[in-house]
Amino acid sequence: MTAALLPGPGHGRLRRLARRIPVRQLLCLLPLLLVAVVAVRDRSVLLEGFGRLRTASWPWLLAAAGATCLTWVAAAFTRQGAVIQPLPRWRLLATQFAAASANHLLPTGLGAGAVNLRFMTVCGVPLARSSAALALYLLAESVGRLSLLTALLLLFPDALRLGTLVPAGAAGPLPAIAGALLAVTVLALALVRRLRAPVLRFVRTALGEARSVHTRPARALALWGGSLAFPALQAAGLVAVGQALELPVPPAHMALAYLAATVAVALVPTPGGLGSVEAALIVALVAAGGPVAPATAVVLAYRIITVWVPLVPGALTLGALVRLKVI
Repeated sequence: MTAALLPGPGHGRLRRLARRIPVRQLLCLLPLLLVAVVAVRDRSVLLEGFGRLRTASWPWLLAAAGATCLTWVAAAFTRQGAVIQPLPRWRLLATQFAAASANHLLPTGLGAGAVNLRFMTVCGVPLARSSAALALYLLAESVGRLSLLTALLLLFPDALRLGTLVPAGAAGPLPAIAGALLAVTVLALALVRRLRAPVLRFVRTALGEARSVHTRPARALALWGGSLAFPALQAAGLVAVGQALELPVPPAHMALAYLAATVAVALVPTPGGLGSVEAALIVALVAAGGPVAPATAVVLAYRIITVWVPLVPGALTLGALVRLKVI
């Protein structure tokens, strides 16, 4: 004769209490709470950035704002191009707007990745395929950014004094560190079967998804066209702000400085690159020949337009998408 463990009255009360907690409503408010925390932490940057905007040329600032809005369209095209299954267009675009805010509130790439992964899952894309699409998007975006940077470096080889971007002696250990990380990864995959099996399954799924995408010209065009347009529009936004504040640097050199700075900080795990991006952009613009004070003003104004102004509307959109179960 066996005895069955029955839940006591306390357990039932806890379950009823859990049902009464408005979890989804609390999740809707979480983005706004994170915005408030980040804004309080960086209030000095906000105040100085808005102060710089008062002396800028408004037509150029509107051009920068337009380029920023188009980056969400480019991201939507790239996301659709990375997956065979058609996604709802307007919800996809709204998700990119919300994902941009999430990206500024969480370590770089994690916020947007999580939002888009959830969105594709809700749209019926299996988790394996949505993860493969996310990896393909990241690869295409990286290739697009590096391709633009390489092209501009070839066209304007003397635009940047690259020695000022990397401290003396810092370049030496970087290949060794990268080689060590690669060796550890290969060794772990070779020795740990439980790790190797899921990784190989994911690689096979990702390669299959990439082949399927490239058999459809419309998907391939959206993937690679969007991945090139996204960093190009970001760089165009910085150029427009530079023109608005009369930074004495040629526009092509400013675009090159932007791409070089963002590639340099791509592996820094800060929320949206806050802090690291500003510092790298200032250094890059100075390396391109800009005076320190005007370069700082341009970077602060650019980050206000591209990060801080859309942050609250993006957080509200993110909360609305959570409430409507779009993500």
